[in-house]
Amino acid sequence: MQEGQRGKDVVLTIDMELQQEVEKIVTEELLKNVSNPDSSHLDRAFVVLMDPNTGEILAMVGKRYAKDPNTGEYGIQDYALGTYTSFYEVGSVVKGATVLTGYMTGVLTPGEVIRDEPIKVKGTPIKKSWYGGSRSLTDQQALEVSSNGYMWKVAMRIGGNPNYVRDASISGSADDLENMRNHFAQFGLGVSTGIDLPGEVDGYKGTFHTPGNMMDFAIGQFDTYTPMQLAQYVSTIANDGYRVQPHILKEVRKPTVDNGSMGPLETVKQPEILNKVNVTQSQMEHVQQGFYRVYHYEDGTAYREFNDAPYVAAGKSGTAETRYRDPATGNYHDTYNTTLIGYAPYDQPEVAFSTVVPWSHNGSQDPYINKNISRKVMDKYFELKKDREKEGLNSSEAERKVENVDEAEELQEETREENASGESTTEEE
Repeated sequence: MQEGQRGKDVVLTIDMELQQEVEKIVTEELLKNVSNPDSSHLDRAFVVLMDPNTGEILAMVGKRYAKDPNTGEYGIQDYALGTYTSFYEVGSVVKGATVLTGYMTGVLTPGEVIRDEPIKVKGTPIKKSWYGGSRSLTDQQALEVSSNGYMWKVAMRIGGNPNYVRDASISGSADDLENMRNHFAQFGLGVSTGIDLPGEVDGYKGTFHTPGNMMDFAIGQFDTYTPMQLAQYVSTIANDGYRVQPHILKEVRKPTVDNGSMGPLETVKQPEILNKVNVTQSQMEHVQQGFYRVYHYEDGTAYREFNDAPYVAAGKSGTAETRYRDPATGNYHDTYNTTLIGYAPYDQPEVAFSTVVPWSHNGSQDPYINKNISRKVMDKYFELKKDREKEGLNSSEAERKVENVDEAEELQEETREENASGESTTEEE
């Protein structure tokens, strides 16, 4: 019988102090809102923080308000797995990809003005932007105010409808929808991000029935995505179009007899670029400026939360109409998912984030939990950075979570078993 030996150590990219602070923020915001009558279906929230240049996951948080099977009492449970194993309709955060897809397919030019107006396709109800009415917008303005009409007309053009005619039929095929999906995939939407954890899902793809499905797809109301995919997507926009693999493995170190320190470095995880988005630098910068307007122009949908931040951020908000299925009764209820993606600093991005809050509210009273969480999380990131700079530390010297390799393998096996047993569920609204 051989005497056991200490295994190698793996160092994770997770910034433990930041992770704990984000967990605290998400927990507090959930507890603050779950008793709100306007948020009667709210039970979970997710945040992913990622270095858009290297793919390092700095924090990966999922929290769920649920009943403890042992005590029967409700409380906050960890659901970090849900950041890459559950998927949701995410709404208007995808509109940056829609605009860039318009450029790539040749149906849209940067700065082009399109009339946002109520859209009436033959045999269907009128569709309109959240603010109603009609107005002419550039692509950047359309991102700023989150215009639906602008995006619908981009999708209609991709389907072979260069000019909108009220109450006329429109063309478009399953191949046209697949064309849009393939362009979205360049950003990591609807495909595997490559995260180095088991059980990742791609999301749920809607089945094409009518050309109108392309219009829904263009505003994030058809296919579903994971919080991890959104983090990779916004990172790709932040870093000028490079889709970087997200990862939690930072390095592997050899064993040492000193339990108080780590051994010699054996392996370092290098950033891996999965693909480059097929747009020009000027086209990407045009959308980045649109994302800046969302946070800093008065009509921007995240202006209220971020215009006075001590750092310069950019991004896109989203609200998706969806349905919640009551697990007890099987009945469906109309509700909303709210999301926010972003990055900072705007001129030299070092952190990107996605926040996803499924079923955040039922009626017209939006509690803005997605935006409140995001602002607090980004404030905390830059607060910790400032404190560490005062202490003479840099981000690479911040505390990282260390696991023995054997223990890490056991954790991964537990994750596989949870996914196989169905404990980690996915949503298919």
